[in-house]
This record gives sequence, structure tokens and C-alpha cells, in this order.
Amino acid sequence: MSTISPLSVPFPIMPEIAGVTPRVARAGYKDWDRSDLTYVVLDEGTTVAGVTTQNLCCSAEVELCRAHLPHGHARALVVNAGNSNAFTGQRGKDAVDAITAQVAAQLNCEEAEIFVSSTGVIGVPLPVDKAQAGLRAAFDAAQCSWEDVTHAIGTTDTFAKGATASAIVDGRKVHIVGVIKGSGMIAPDMATMLGYIFTDAAIDAAFLQHLLSGANQSSFSCITVDSDTSTSDTVLAFATGKAGNARLTSFDDAGADAFAAALSDVCRQLAHLVVRDGEGAQKFIEIQVSGAASDESARRVGLAIANSPLVKTAIAGEDANWGRVVMAVGKAGEPANRDTLSIRFGSTLVAQNGLAVADYDEAPVARHLQQKEIEIGVDLGLGSGNATVWTCDLTHGYISINADYRT
Repeated sequence: MSTISPLSVPFPIMPEIAGVTPRVARAGYKDWDRSDLTYVVLDEGTTVAGVTTQNLCCSAEVELCRAHLPHGHARALVVNAGNSNAFTGQRGKDAVDAITAQVAAQLNCEEAEIFVSSTGVIGVPLPVDKAQAGLRAAFDAAQCSWEDVTHAIGTTDTFAKGATASAIVDGRKVHIVGVIKGSGMIAPDMATMLGYIFTDAAIDAAFLQHLLSGANQSSFSCITVDSDTSTSDTVLAFATGKAGNARLTSFDDAGADAFAAALSDVCRQLAHLVVRDGEGAQKFIEIQVSGAASDESARRVGLAIANSPLVKTAIAGEDANWGRVVMAVGKAGEPANRDTLSIRFGSTLVAQNGLAVADYDEAPVARHLQQKEIEIGVDLGLGSGNATVWTCDLTHGYISINADYRT
């Protein structure tokens, strides 16, 4: 791992999830002394849901997940780190097919119950021999911790990312844990690079999909590091049913609201962790947009601000250059009116109704921008649409990491 991000948070205490057995092994996809293959076995009856990238140059792994999700059940997850296997043609598909067949044979299950992800350099076929040898080692490995999993799935990540929550469902306590990797190439239209959520709740696959898609809209789809959507973005949720609750099938079921809230909480925590580990990041930025024509319009305006290199570098330099926020609002392609627009940094209003606030005190703004956590508020003054998005600043560290990524 690189120098740990100054925005990192400690890895939480995470419970084991009944029916889930994670293992890691070293396949040697890169010249590093660490585990880079993750193998998670899921008990029979586990349901699954997922969201995948909207990048049209997606990997064979993403296509496999899309093909297998309608089956609704899962027995295993395999994650390869160091090689994304994207843009690798038939060789890439053959590698995924070989992994799927090997795991299905090991578990004596259908290939449609196997899910595979890979992350790393684009354009290099995944070496089948290394993948299969790594899997053989994983088959015999001892069960590992969630923190071990997060280290094994990471690439340029600087700290382990995990989140957990619980809920009372049908009178029983159910647990949710999530792990994620992501640091750069983060501007997801669905999810971040690779994220996996596990719960012991009993829940129908279709309802789990509905809940995950909804949670994604206010979490993973509201973060950006660098405006680049990965070819490999995948978030999968697995439910083993071992908690023994009556199976959730709709919001009419006891505890469905509580489970949905807990799932959304885990997704939001994970999304924030990715931003906190943005490549070269020194500041975590929350952008609150209100008064938009609709919630979706507010989200798009927020992302236009969050993706602006000029805004992000101003925050890196601790410069309250609110004119750059005005620019980003105006270029978003969403309804906006210069003369109803207001902007604040922290709690200090700096522009209102299309003009700079007369004689505003810049001292509290300067103090706010010196903090590690920055808040920008934008009120469009047009309607009732609201959204919150999260990003990080843009520093020379981002350039250094990505200029040297392959070498």
C-alpha cells in the first residue's frame, strides 16, 4: 500500500456473516508480496443482487455478472486484483469462463451461481494459469477476516475500507457487512470500482435488487474522484438467509424498512470511504444542492461542481473562489438562473441572488477551507429538488500516482 490517506478512518469491528466463508490467496498477478485473489464461498440458498458499470467498454467479468444476476442465487465470489482483464477480447472471456468452471466444479453447483470481478491495468489478458493456481490455493486456505479481504481486493487503495450495520427484521437481528476498493477512476453511474455486501437476512433476490438499486442512487452514484467511470465497476449484495427471519419480499413485510435503511447506511459509508481514499486527496468535500428543478437535476449540478478541476484545485489551495462554483453550475446543462443562485462555504454565505454578499467576512471561510472536511452549499432558487454528492480535492499526488501507474 502507498502512504495512507490523511482522510483515512480505522477499519471497523465487523461481524462474521453466517453462510459466508471468505478466503484469500496469492495468484501473483503483479510483482508484489501480498494476496491478490479473493474467494468467498456462500451457502446454498444465498440470493444475490448487483449493479454494474455503464462504461460501454466493460470487462468480461462485468458481462458475466450481468448474465448471472437474473438467476438470483450465488454460491461463490472470486475477485482478482492487479489485472482488470478489460479490453482483452476472447482471451479475457476464456479466462473468466475457466475461473467460473473451476469454482463450479469445486462446489458442485451451476456456473450461473459464480460471480467474478477483476481490477487493475486495462488491456492485459488475465493469466489463466495464475488464476487457476491461485484458486487451488484459495480452496485450501483458512477462513480470513474482512480486513484481509479488503487488502486483497485493493490496487492503489491506501487503507482498508469496510462498513457494517444491523437491523431488526421479523423480531430477529440481522447483520450487514460491506467491503470495497476504489481510489481512482471513480465517477460511477452505478457503483464504485468493486464493492461487496453480505447479510444473513433472508430476502428475495428481486426485492434485494430493488433495495440495492435504490441505495445506490444516493450513495455510489453520488461520488466522484476524477470524473472517470471504470470498465470494471461492480457492486454485489449477497443474502444468506441464515438469520432465520421470514423472507423479505416487499416493503409490506415486517422489518423491510429497517433493513432498507441499514443497507443504505452501509452503501453510504462505503461510498464515503472511496472518496476519502481518492488518489492524492487531502480534503473530503460534501456538496449540498437545493432549490433545483428536481432531485436528479440537483445531483447532476452537484456532480458538475464535484468534477470541476478548477473547483477541486481551488479547494486544494484553500482558496474560496466561489466564481468557479458559479461556472460549474452554469455548465451542468440543468435548469439554473444566475439571479436566484446562492452559494456558501461552510456556514458562511458568500454569494446570494446572483451577487457577491456585500462585506461578507472571509475569515471564517478561510478557516473552514483549512479543515480536512469541506462543505459547499448551492441553492438554485428554482424548485424543491435536493441532492448531496461527495468528492475530494485535486492535488499533485493524483498526477504522480497516475503518471506512474503502469511502471
